[in-house]
Amino acid sequence: MAEKKQINPVWAAVKPFVNGGLSGMISTVVIQPVDMVKVRIQLGDKGNPVAIASRLIQTQGVGSLYKGLSAGLLRQATYTTARLGIYNNIFEAAKQYNDNKPLPLWQKAVCGLTAGGLGALVGSPADLSLIRMQADTTLPPEQRRNYKNAFDALGRIVKDEGMKGLFTGAGPTVVRACALNMGMLASNDQAKEMLEDMGFAKGGTAVVVGGASIAGFFAAACSLPFDYVKTQMQKMKPDPITGEVPFSSSMDCVFKTLRTKGPLEFYTGFPTYCVRISPHAALTLCFVAWLPKLQAKVGL
Repeated sequence: MAEKKQINPVWAAVKPFVNGGLSGMISTVVIQPVDMVKVRIQLGDKGNPVAIASRLIQTQGVGSLYKGLSAGLLRQATYTTARLGIYNNIFEAAKQYNDNKPLPLWQKAVCGLTAGGLGALVGSPADLSLIRMQADTTLPPEQRRNYKNAFDALGRIVKDEGMKGLFTGAGPTVVRACALNMGMLASNDQAKEMLEDMGFAKGGTAVVVGGASIAGFFAAACSLPFDYVKTQMQKMKPDPITGEVPFSSSMDCVFKTLRTKGPLEFYTGFPTYCVRISPHAALTLCFVAWLPKLQAKVGL
C-alpha cells in the first residue's frame, strides 16, 4: 500500500487561514453588488433594491456597484482569514478537550464568538475603508472623501485622523462579528451534524451545502442590528459648523435610534441584507469545505 504523503507542518498550520481568506475573497467578488445596495438602503436611499441598483447603474455606471471592492477584498484577506483560521484552531482544540466527541451547541457558539471578535479586530481598518467608500456617493460632492482605493483610504485616514482613526467603529464591528460568527459557524457545524444523523454522507455535497445555507440565514438574523449600528458609526461626519458628530458612541446610536425610529429600524433592509449575507456566508463555508479537497488532489 502506498505510503501517505506527509504534509509540510508549516503549510498545515497556515492552511486554515489561507483557505478562509481565499473563500471569503471569492465570495466577495460574487456578492459585492448586493452589499453596495444594502449599504445604500441603510444610509437612507429610497426604493426597492432593484430600483436602487438600476438608479446607480444609470447615473454612475455598472462600476458603481463595485465601489469599494478593493476594500472588500482587503477586508476578507484580513478579517475572514483570521476568523476562520482561528475558529478552526479553537474548534479542534475544543474537540480534543472533549475527547473528540461532538461539541454541544453552546461550545460551538463560544468558539464562533471568540473567532469573530479576534478576526474583527484584525479586519476593522479594511472594513472602515469599505463602508466609507460605499457611502461616499451618498454625500454632497463637497463632502466626499473620494478615496482612490482601499490603500489610499487607509493612508488618508491615518494622515487625517491618526492611527486610532483606523479603528473608528471598531466596537460595533467586533460585536457584529461576534454575533455573525456565533450564528454562522455554530449553526453550520450543528446543521451538518443533524444532516449526517439523518443519513446524508459525511462531507458530501448535501451536507456541505445544506449546512452552509442554514448557517447563512442565522448569520444574517443574528448580525443585522449590529451591522446597522456599525454602518451609522463608520459613515458619520462632523457637522461642518459645530464640529459635532451625530452619535457619541455605539450605545448613543442605539438609544437615539430606538427613541426616534423604533426597534424595527435596526432591521432596515433585512431582505437585502439576508440576500447579501446568507449567500456570502454559505459560499464561504462551501469553499472552505471544498478547497482542501481540491488541494489534496495536487498534494497540498
